[in-house]
Amino acid sequence: MYVLTIDQRRSRSEPDRVPEALAALAGVTTIRPFDRTAGDELQAVLDDPEAVTEAVGILASDGHWSIGVGIGDVELPLPEQTRAGRGQAFERAREAVNSAKTTRYHVSVVGSGGAADGHAQTALRLLVRTATGRSAAGQEAIREMRLGHSQSEAAATLGITPQAISQRLQAADWHIEEDTRVLATHLLEVAHP
Repeated sequence: MYVLTIDQRRSRSEPDRVPEALAALAGVTTIRPFDRTAGDELQAVLDDPEAVTEAVGILASDGHWSIGVGIGDVELPLPEQTRAGRGQAFERAREAVNSAKTTRYHVSVVGSGGAADGHAQTALRLLVRTATGRSAAGQEAIREMRLGHSQSEAAATLGITPQAISQRLQAADWHIEEDTRVLATHLLEVAHP
């Protein structure tokens, strides 16, 4: 299993962003949903590495979160509330989020300690780096593409030319982000015991 523990950065000096994050993450497939565990912290249980990558991508795009990914066993049956869960993945997610708070890209992965953990972490950090380094126009273009629109449809929706959407997507590193998502998902799968 994968447990994500997510903590809001600069929560003492900024507004509570948990409701916005919960709304943004509502479409991510989970075993136990994202839930506020305490104060400005969220947690969820997932069994799909693609969903983990999706969640990290969503959170990375706004740059307000430290993200810990714990990989391992959980005690079954899982309780109804995520925050009541126990097991290796929960413990590792706590360790990972604490580590993420001290890193430049604010995401860490803790699993069984093999090389795959580090590789998955590197891929997720690349995803975070790509997502946080783009302009508002680039984020807008990416959002349209994530809705499943073609470049022509996205351009029409945004009221810009097809050439302009292409330029925005290129500047926003859309294609490398998509490749990075595939890589991160694969490495998370490999890191799972």
